[in-house]
Order: sequence, then structure tokens, then C-alpha cells
Amino acid sequence: MKAIAYHEYGSADVLKCEEIEKPVPKHDEVLIKVRAASVNPLDWRLMKGKPRILRLFFGLRKPRFGRPGVDAAGEVEAVGSNVTQFKPGDEVFGACRGAFAEYACTTKSNLVMRPDKVTFEQAASVFVAGLTALQGLRDKGKIFAGSKVLVNGAAGGVGTFAVQIAKSFGADVTGVCSTRNIDMVRSIGADEVIDYTQEDFTTSNQRYDLILDCVGNHSFSECRRVLNPTGRFVMVGGPHEMSVIGLLAFMIKPLLLSLFVSQKAVPFIAKSSQDDLKLLGELIATGKLKPVIGGRYSLSDASDAMREVEEGHARGKVVITLDGVDETWKDDEPAKRVLA
Repeated sequence: MKAIAYHEYGSADVLKCEEIEKPVPKHDEVLIKVRAASVNPLDWRLMKGKPRILRLFFGLRKPRFGRPGVDAAGEVEAVGSNVTQFKPGDEVFGACRGAFAEYACTTKSNLVMRPDKVTFEQAASVFVAGLTALQGLRDKGKIFAGSKVLVNGAAGGVGTFAVQIAKSFGADVTGVCSTRNIDMVRSIGADEVIDYTQEDFTTSNQRYDLILDCVGNHSFSECRRVLNPTGRFVMVGGPHEMSVIGLLAFMIKPLLLSLFVSQKAVPFIAKSSQDDLKLLGELIATGKLKPVIGGRYSLSDASDAMREVEEGHARGKVVITLDGVDETWKDDEPAKRVLA
């Protein structure tokens, strides 16, 4: 089978499309025929091995598992002896290590059934970005109907989910994005849109109950100026390039400051949840949530997909499609159709 792999740390040039053996599921695993996968910032960070502290966990000199991709959707090919809730032929989505491949294995707890009205591309975009947006807003941000929410980085993968999910909770939503994305962010439900090239939201007269920060380009101290007295600053993204010391400072400083002020900074990493995946699938199926697909690539062009995300200006989710493309791609503009 074909799979994307890398055997050394570096730029997207280290990615190669290789022929490897088709995996065999263990007792509690499911083998998926991947129909679509999506790219996340963590994929390129692991590929580059930066910040270097990541190499302590994933390989000091070279990667222990150089197979990118987590988000996936596809068809069940085979199941392990302990798997009863899925069977061959089922259409599923969730997390699959090494998802940039024709086939990949994952534990049964990382998957749910794909609703009929959800395309493979849409389903493949959900796991990291969708769970991060949902859990960040609901569990860490304590969002409530009527709350004023600002999403910094509203045009990205997590941001486009967050704007729509916040609206589904009945919040008043402000999105921060670049000039080219203003219309798109407004079209997915933002009540107000701030163009960061023209205005610094931290100096405005508005006040917010919750800031979901997907970018990391403003400190907690700066954002406190526009937070209500009991507002929450949920950090789900960090600066594009940072050193180990910079990363530690980025995480620790807001937490220390939170001890002495009424507003709270909350660093956050999403957790796998079948219930939350099902909820997100239902929201998409009912039209309350529409994943924004900003770029589409074939498996052989995975390096180009990774470059687009690494540049830091990808619109919505960048998807790799392995077996044709859903006709709904025409409804999402602008998008890149570079499938072989």
C-alpha cells in the first residue's frame, strides 16, 4: 500500500510516498481504508522536530514513527478480535495514527460512525480541530447563551469550527482574521469581524466573556484589557515558531498571572471523546456546522498540503483525499483541487 513517511526531521521535502506493508489490526484495533485525511499544525511540528523538546518524546536524532496524519475518515477494512461495535464496510471517522496512507490502524475508542449526510472530507476534518473548538469553548471557556466570545484566528482550522460552535451555543461572536478572510468568517456566523491588519483587538473598547486564542500572537496581559472581570482566556494555539524557553514562558506566564487576577488563562489540549465526535457529526449532518475546506490534495501531493499548513495562513482545514473527491467540493470556495 502507499503511505507518506519521513525518516529524518526537516521541511516538507523529507516527505516521501512509499510502498509499505498493509497493517494488521491488533485485538482492540480497527483497520481503515482511508478515504480522506486532514493536516494539523502538529503534523508539521513533528515533521520538523521543533521545538526540539518534542524530540525527547518522538526520537532524538530521527523520528521513531515518521508517519504523519491523525484526522481520518474511511471504511472499515478489518477488525481485531475484541472489536464488536464496528464491522467491515462501516463508514467511520476519528483519529488514526499515520492517516496519510491508503490504510491505517487505530483503537476502536478513537472512532465513531460517519452520518450519511457528512462527506468523507468533512468527517476527516473534525477530530483535532472540532474537538479542540468544542471542548475549549464548552469545558474550559464555560460558554453560555448570550456570552460575548472572541475567536482569535477565526479563519483557521480550529477557528472556523469555533465560530460556528459558539453561535450554536447562542453566543455573540467576534472573529479576528486577515483581510482576505473577512467575508468567509462573516459567512459562517460571526456577528463582528476584526481585520488584524487594520486593528488590534486588544486596544478596542469592547469587552468579552471569553477569548479563544488559536494563534498565540497576543499575551494574556494584553488580552486582559478586553476581558470582563471574570473573563476566561483559553489558549489552544501558540506562536508559529518558538524555542523551548519561549514555549515554557508562553505556557507558564499566563498561569502565574492568573493566580493574582480575577480573569483566568487556561491552556488546553483536546481529549479524544466518542460522545463529542458523535455530537460534532450530528451538527454537521443537520447543517448547524459546516467544516471549511480550504485546500484539497492527493496523497502524492501531501508535501504541498503540509507546506500550506506550515505557512500559517491556511483557510479552514487542508484535506488529503485518497479515493476521488466528494462532489460537494464545488460548494466550498476558494479551494484547491490538485487531485491526481
